[in-house]
Amino acid sequence: MPLHRLARPLLAAALLVATGTASHAAAQCGGDFQAFLDGVKQEAIAKGLSKRAAERTLKNAQIDRSVLARDRAQGVFKLDFLTFSKRVISQNRMDHGAKNMAKWKRVFDRAEKDYGVPAPVITAFWALETDYGGFQGDFNTVNALATLAHDCRRPHLFRPQLIAAIEMVQHGDLDPATMTGAWAGEIGQVQMLPEDIIKFGKDGDNDGHVNLKQSPADVIMTAAAFIQNLGFRRGEPWIQEVSVPSSLAWEETGLDRPKSGADWARLGVKPRSGKISNLPASLLLPQGRKGPAFLAYPNFQIYLEWNQSFIYTTTAAYFATRLGGAPVYTPGNPDPGLDDGQMKQLQTKLRDLGYDVGKIDGILGSGTRTAVQDVQKKLGMAADGWPTPELLGKL
Repeated sequence: MPLHRLARPLLAAALLVATGTASHAAAQCGGDFQAFLDGVKQEAIAKGLSKRAAERTLKNAQIDRSVLARDRAQGVFKLDFLTFSKRVISQNRMDHGAKNMAKWKRVFDRAEKDYGVPAPVITAFWALETDYGGFQGDFNTVNALATLAHDCRRPHLFRPQLIAAIEMVQHGDLDPATMTGAWAGEIGQVQMLPEDIIKFGKDGDNDGHVNLKQSPADVIMTAAAFIQNLGFRRGEPWIQEVSVPSSLAWEETGLDRPKSGADWARLGVKPRSGKISNLPASLLLPQGRKGPAFLAYPNFQIYLEWNQSFIYTTTAAYFATRLGGAPVYTPGNPDPGLDDGQMKQLQTKLRDLGYDVGKIDGILGSGTRTAVQDVQKKLGMAADGWPTPELLGKL
């Protein structure tokens, strides 16, 4: 099933705040739904879109209560890296990915030539988002966007997407009656929002339209253009599995503590395959010092832009290396982690100690990892950022 995300709306929100329009958009929510739609139509027309396209898009729009239920209940991955990655990187997905890269090789070659993004990077997202187009979501896109734009939780995120959907209708790339996708309005085989489709959509099969639901060529070229815009650097690695010495200073690990590849090599870090690049790299230990270890290079940042979940991003980046020929990771023998209740208990204790762990939600996010690493160091434990029952007991 699709792995939905809101990374793109969050980026859109940042842009809205920067231009001072977020508060204006936020005021245009709630109340009578038809009056709300009339306001959206007038805004679209004021932006230069046709009255006909706006009316066609919105005339049958309605609130979808199931979208609101999904929005209220959405969660971030609570599975650990080994469990999640084993679940989603199946042999079937590996085989299907290899077949797709061979079948669409000319398109992938063109995408890499034009945008610098290699086939395995695109293919991993293609697999994880919709299983190569097999599960794209069955929510009516206009209803989903209208529902979330009308809802006063985050109208500044979704109202621009609804207007962008009108523009897609005007281009002939969206049928409001039949277009379906994810509950948050993402469309197509790599699950992109309307604003991003308009900005980065590419007609890979030269039929005059951008069809991310049915055209693999459009999917591949559009994904490449979008990933390039996220900051992907041509010809550079993104992640690499490594082995680490038991004597490593674990407090030096983590996304916010990069070193040059040469420095990591001097500390005894060794590649599982290939050579360590001398680019800046952070040492990631998704399940602590006894689990798999990866060097994350600058290109890893595009994964964090695509999806804010550390487990998803690390899995997607690792999956891309596998599609590119890297060996299966060495799982190691990680210390047991915490269950949901224990994680919430740990977060509460860390919060009481003055750490900013965000919401007490049982999720091992960046704030919790950073706090865990600091507390481990203060307690004289291996500061690898992996919370264990031993740590919880000491607190």
